[in-house]
Amino acid sequence: MLGIVPAAGRGSRIQPLGCSKELLPVGMQFRDGRLKPRAVAEYLLDRMLLAGADRIAMVLSPEKSDLLRYFAETDYSRYLFFVLQPEPEGLCDAVFRAVPHVRPDEAVLIGLPDTIWMPNDLFSRAPREQPHLITFPVAAAEQFDAVISQGSGPIQAVARVEVKQSGNPRRRIWGGVTLPGECLLEMAAMWQDMKPRPHYLGDLFNSWLAAGRSLSCDAAGQWYLDVGTLEGYHQALDWSRRERPLLVAERDGEACGAPSRPPAIAAANLKMVK
Repeated sequence: MLGIVPAAGRGSRIQPLGCSKELLPVGMQFRDGRLKPRAVAEYLLDRMLLAGADRIAMVLSPEKSDLLRYFAETDYSRYLFFVLQPEPEGLCDAVFRAVPHVRPDEAVLIGLPDTIWMPNDLFSRAPREQPHLITFPVAAAEQFDAVISQGSGPIQAVARVEVKQSGNPRRRIWGGVTLPGECLLEMAAMWQDMKPRPHYLGDLFNSWLAAGRSLSCDAAGQWYLDVGTLEGYHQALDWSRRERPLLVAERDGEACGAPSRPPAIAAANLKMVK
Protein backbone atom coordinates (compact mmCIF):
# COMPACT_ATOMS: atom_id res chain seq x y z
CA MET A 1 0.00 0.00 0.00
CA LEU A 2 1.32 3.41 -1.01
CA GLY A 3 0.71 6.70 0.77
CA ILE A 4 1.13 9.96 -1.14
CA VAL A 5 1.85 13.14 0.83
CA PRO A 6 1.96 16.33 -1.29
CA ALA A 7 4.21 18.62 0.75
CA ALA A 8 5.60 20.90 -1.95
CA GLY A 9 3.31 23.88 -1.31
CA ARG A 10 4.82 27.23 -0.39
CA GLY A 11 2.61 27.72 2.66
CA SER A 12 1.79 31.30 1.67
CA ARG A 13 -1.18 31.41 4.06
CA ILE A 14 1.07 31.16 7.12
CA GLN A 15 4.56 32.17 5.99
CA PRO A 16 7.03 33.62 6.82
CA LEU A 17 8.23 30.86 9.10
CA GLY A 18 11.60 29.48 10.04
CA CYS A 19 10.69 26.07 8.63
CA SER A 20 8.29 24.34 6.27
CA LYS A 21 4.72 24.46 7.61
CA GLU A 22 4.63 20.64 7.74
CA LEU A 23 7.23 20.81 10.53
CA LEU A 24 5.26 23.14 12.78
CA PRO A 25 5.27 21.57 16.26
CA VAL A 26 1.89 20.38 17.55
CA GLY A 27 1.99 18.32 20.71
CA MET A 28 4.80 16.17 22.01
CA GLN A 29 6.10 12.63 21.81
CA PHE A 30 8.78 10.43 23.30
CA ARG A 31 11.67 9.71 20.94
CA ASP A 32 14.99 8.19 21.94
CA GLY A 33 13.95 8.36 25.56
CA ARG A 34 13.30 12.10 25.46
CA LEU A 35 10.23 14.26 25.18
CA LYS A 36 10.34 16.14 21.86
CA PRO A 37 8.00 18.25 19.75
CA ARG A 38 5.80 16.45 17.25
CA ALA A 39 5.70 17.86 13.72
CA VAL A 40 2.19 18.27 12.32
CA ALA A 41 2.98 16.07 9.29
CA GLU A 42 3.61 13.12 11.64
CA TYR A 43 -0.11 12.88 12.36
CA LEU A 44 -0.82 12.07 8.71
CA LEU A 45 2.09 9.63 8.44
CA ASP A 46 0.86 7.76 11.52
CA ARG A 47 -2.62 7.47 10.02
CA MET A 48 -1.21 6.04 6.81
CA LEU A 49 0.98 3.54 8.65
CA LEU A 50 -1.95 2.55 10.84
CA ALA A 51 -3.90 1.70 7.65
CA GLY A 52 -1.09 -0.56 6.43
CA ALA A 53 0.99 1.64 4.13
CA ASP A 54 4.42 0.11 3.56
CA ARG A 55 5.73 2.98 1.40
CA ILE A 56 5.01 6.69 1.64
CA ALA A 57 5.95 9.14 -1.11
CA MET A 58 6.46 12.66 0.19
CA VAL A 59 6.46 15.19 -2.65
CA LEU A 60 8.78 18.15 -2.03
CA SER A 61 9.78 21.35 -3.78
CA PRO A 62 13.49 22.22 -4.11
CA GLU A 63 13.15 24.77 -1.29
CA LYS A 64 11.88 22.29 1.31
CA SER A 65 14.96 20.23 2.04
CA ASP A 66 14.32 20.72 5.77
CA LEU A 67 11.62 18.06 5.50
CA LEU A 68 14.12 15.57 4.15
CA ARG A 69 16.61 16.38 6.92
CA TYR A 70 13.99 16.11 9.65
CA PHE A 71 12.42 12.83 8.59
CA ALA A 72 15.76 11.21 7.76
CA GLU A 73 16.44 11.18 11.52
CA THR A 74 13.15 9.54 12.48
CA ASP A 75 11.73 6.04 12.31
CA TYR A 76 9.53 7.21 9.44
CA SER A 77 12.62 7.00 7.22
CA ARG A 78 12.01 3.24 6.96
CA TYR A 79 8.86 3.95 4.97
CA LEU A 80 9.44 7.35 3.36
CA PHE A 81 10.91 8.21 0.01
CA PHE A 82 10.97 11.64 -1.56
CA VAL A 83 9.77 12.88 -4.94
CA LEU A 84 10.53 16.30 -6.41
CA GLN A 85 8.00 18.78 -7.79
CA PRO A 86 10.32 21.26 -9.57
CA GLU A 87 7.72 24.03 -9.98
CA PRO A 88 4.59 24.90 -7.96
CA GLU A 89 2.06 23.61 -10.49
CA GLY A 90 -0.74 22.76 -8.06
CA LEU A 91 -1.98 19.84 -6.00
CA CYS A 92 -2.81 17.55 -8.92
CA ASP A 93 0.68 17.92 -10.33
CA ALA A 94 2.18 17.23 -6.91
CA VAL A 95 0.17 14.04 -6.39
CA PHE A 96 0.91 12.72 -9.86
CA ARG A 97 4.66 13.20 -9.39
CA ALA A 98 4.41 9.92 -7.45
CA VAL A 99 2.75 8.05 -10.35
CA PRO A 100 5.96 6.22 -11.44
CA HIS A 101 5.92 4.49 -8.05
CA VAL A 102 2.25 3.42 -8.13
CA ARG A 103 1.44 -0.25 -8.65
CA PRO A 104 -1.91 -0.86 -10.36
CA ASP A 105 -2.86 -3.65 -7.96
CA GLU A 106 -2.21 -1.79 -4.69
CA ALA A 107 -4.30 0.56 -2.60
CA VAL A 108 -3.27 4.22 -2.49
CA LEU A 109 -3.87 6.76 0.30
CA ILE A 110 -3.68 10.52 -0.23
CA GLY A 111 -3.66 13.08 2.56
CA LEU A 112 -2.57 16.63 3.34
CA PRO A 113 0.38 16.96 5.72
CA ASP A 114 -0.67 20.26 7.31
CA THR A 115 -3.91 18.86 8.74
CA ILE A 116 -4.99 16.93 11.82
CA TRP A 117 -8.23 14.95 11.84
CA MET A 118 -10.10 12.36 13.82
CA PRO A 119 -10.81 9.49 14.20
CA ASN A 120 -7.27 8.43 13.39
CA ASP A 121 -8.30 5.12 11.78
CA LEU A 122 -10.36 6.58 8.91
CA PHE A 123 -7.89 5.41 6.25
CA SER A 124 -8.19 1.91 7.68
CA ARG A 125 -11.99 1.94 7.56
CA ALA A 126 -12.50 3.59 4.15
CA PRO A 127 -13.30 1.54 1.03
CA ARG A 128 -10.44 0.99 -1.41
CA GLU A 129 -12.22 -0.74 -4.29
CA GLN A 130 -12.98 2.57 -6.03
CA PRO A 131 -11.97 6.22 -5.52
CA HIS A 132 -13.34 7.30 -2.17
CA LEU A 133 -13.36 10.62 -0.26
CA ILE A 134 -13.23 10.83 3.53
CA THR A 135 -15.17 13.93 4.53
CA PHE A 136 -15.22 16.22 7.55
CA PRO A 137 -17.29 19.07 8.96
CA VAL A 138 -15.67 22.52 8.94
CA ALA A 139 -16.76 26.05 9.72
CA ALA A 140 -15.87 27.55 6.32
CA ALA A 141 -16.44 24.97 3.57
CA GLU A 142 -16.01 27.65 0.90
CA GLN A 143 -12.28 27.62 1.61
CA PHE A 144 -11.97 23.94 0.67
CA ASP A 145 -13.35 21.32 -1.74
CA ALA A 146 -16.90 20.67 -0.52
CA VAL A 147 -18.35 17.25 -1.33
CA ILE A 148 -22.00 17.02 -2.43
CA SER A 149 -23.30 13.49 -2.03
CA GLN A 150 -26.45 11.65 -3.00
CA GLY A 151 -28.17 8.61 -1.57
CA SER A 152 -28.20 7.33 1.98
CA GLY A 153 -26.19 5.06 4.20
CA PRO A 154 -22.62 5.21 5.51
CA ILE A 155 -21.16 5.14 1.97
CA GLN A 156 -22.75 7.50 -0.55
CA ALA A 157 -22.15 8.44 -4.16
CA VAL A 158 -20.51 11.78 -4.86
CA ALA A 159 -22.67 13.99 -7.08
CA ARG A 160 -20.13 16.79 -7.47
CA VAL A 161 -17.34 18.64 -5.71
CA GLU A 162 -17.71 22.38 -5.16
CA VAL A 163 -14.20 23.81 -5.31
CA LYS A 164 -13.83 26.88 -3.09
CA GLN A 165 -17.43 27.95 -3.71
CA SER A 166 -19.92 29.62 -1.39
CA GLY A 167 -22.97 27.58 -0.45
CA ASN A 168 -24.54 25.63 2.37
CA PRO A 169 -22.34 26.17 5.46
CA ARG A 170 -23.07 22.60 6.59
CA ARG A 171 -21.30 21.05 3.61
CA ARG A 172 -18.53 18.60 4.36
CA ILE A 173 -15.08 18.73 2.76
CA TRP A 174 -12.77 15.92 1.70
CA GLY A 175 -9.65 15.51 3.81
CA GLY A 176 -8.41 12.11 2.70
CA VAL A 177 -8.61 9.91 -0.39
CA THR A 178 -8.41 6.15 -0.83
CA LEU A 179 -8.40 4.45 -4.21
CA PRO A 180 -6.91 1.56 -6.19
CA GLY A 181 -3.57 2.25 -7.84
CA GLU A 182 -5.14 1.44 -11.20
CA CYS A 183 -7.68 4.25 -10.77
CA LEU A 184 -4.99 6.73 -9.76
CA LEU A 185 -3.06 5.89 -12.92
CA GLU A 186 -6.23 6.43 -14.96
CA MET A 187 -6.84 9.78 -13.27
CA ALA A 188 -3.26 10.80 -14.02
CA ALA A 189 -3.71 9.93 -17.70
CA MET A 190 -6.98 11.91 -17.80
CA TRP A 191 -5.29 14.90 -16.19
CA GLN A 192 -2.39 14.76 -18.66
CA ASP A 193 -4.87 15.09 -21.55
CA MET A 194 -6.82 18.03 -20.07
CA LYS A 195 -6.30 21.55 -21.42
CA PRO A 196 -5.79 23.43 -19.22
CA ARG A 197 -4.81 20.98 -16.54
CA PRO A 198 -6.62 21.66 -13.26
CA HIS A 199 -4.64 22.54 -10.16
CA TYR A 200 -7.19 21.30 -7.63
CA LEU A 201 -8.12 17.67 -7.07
CA GLY A 202 -11.77 18.70 -6.70
CA ASP A 203 -11.88 19.85 -10.33
CA LEU A 204 -10.30 16.58 -11.44
CA PHE A 205 -12.86 14.61 -9.43
CA ASN A 206 -15.63 16.47 -11.29
CA SER A 207 -14.07 15.53 -14.64
CA TRP A 208 -13.84 11.92 -13.43
CA LEU A 209 -17.56 11.97 -12.61
CA ALA A 210 -18.42 13.64 -15.93
CA ALA A 211 -16.66 10.76 -17.70
CA GLY A 212 -19.12 8.36 -16.07
CA ARG A 213 -16.71 7.05 -13.45
CA SER A 214 -17.73 6.36 -9.85
CA LEU A 215 -16.63 8.23 -6.76
CA SER A 216 -17.90 7.56 -3.24
CA CYS A 217 -17.67 9.34 0.08
CA ASP A 218 -18.44 8.87 3.76
CA ALA A 219 -19.27 11.15 6.67
CA ALA A 220 -17.11 9.36 9.21
CA GLY A 221 -14.80 12.29 9.93
CA GLN A 222 -15.55 13.95 13.26
CA TRP A 223 -13.31 17.00 13.14
CA TYR A 224 -10.60 18.59 11.01
CA LEU A 225 -7.95 21.20 11.65
CA ASP A 226 -6.19 23.04 8.83
CA VAL A 227 -2.84 23.82 10.44
CA GLY A 228 -1.66 25.62 7.29
CA THR A 229 -3.31 28.84 8.48
CA LEU A 230 -2.39 30.97 11.48
CA GLU A 231 -5.84 30.52 13.03
CA GLY A 232 -5.77 26.77 12.43
CA TYR A 233 -2.31 26.50 13.95
CA HIS A 234 -3.42 28.33 17.07
CA GLN A 235 -6.41 25.99 17.35
CA ALA A 236 -4.10 22.99 17.03
CA LEU A 237 -1.81 24.35 19.74
CA ASP A 238 -4.75 24.96 22.07
CA TRP A 239 -5.96 21.41 21.46
CA SER A 240 -2.53 19.89 22.06
CA ARG A 241 -2.12 21.78 25.34
CA ARG A 242 -5.45 20.50 26.64
CA GLU A 243 -4.58 16.95 25.60
CA ARG A 244 -0.98 17.00 26.87
CA PRO A 245 -1.41 14.30 29.56
CA LEU A 246 -2.68 11.88 26.92
CA LEU A 247 -0.33 12.94 24.14
CA VAL A 248 2.78 12.23 26.21
CA ALA A 249 1.51 9.14 28.03
CA GLU A 250 3.13 6.66 25.65
CA ARG A 251 6.78 5.79 25.26
CA ASP A 252 9.29 4.85 22.56
CA GLY A 253 8.14 2.45 19.90
CA GLU A 254 4.48 3.32 20.30
CA ALA A 255 2.41 5.86 18.42
CA CYS A 256 1.56 8.86 20.57
CA GLY A 257 -1.95 8.99 19.19
CA ALA A 258 -4.33 11.77 20.16
CA PRO A 259 -7.67 11.05 21.80
CA SER A 260 -10.74 10.92 19.62
CA ARG A 261 -12.85 13.58 21.28
CA PRO A 262 -13.16 16.80 19.25
CA PRO A 263 -11.06 19.86 20.10
CA ALA A 264 -12.76 22.94 21.50
CA ILE A 265 -12.41 24.94 18.32
CA ALA A 266 -14.73 27.36 16.54
CA ALA A 267 -18.32 27.05 17.72
CA ALA A 268 -19.51 26.59 14.14
CA ASN A 269 -17.34 23.50 13.85
CA LEU A 270 -18.57 21.98 17.08
CA LYS A 271 -22.20 22.44 16.13
CA MET A 272 -21.57 20.42 13.01
CA VAL A 273 -19.95 17.48 14.79
CA LYS A 274 -23.04 15.37 15.47
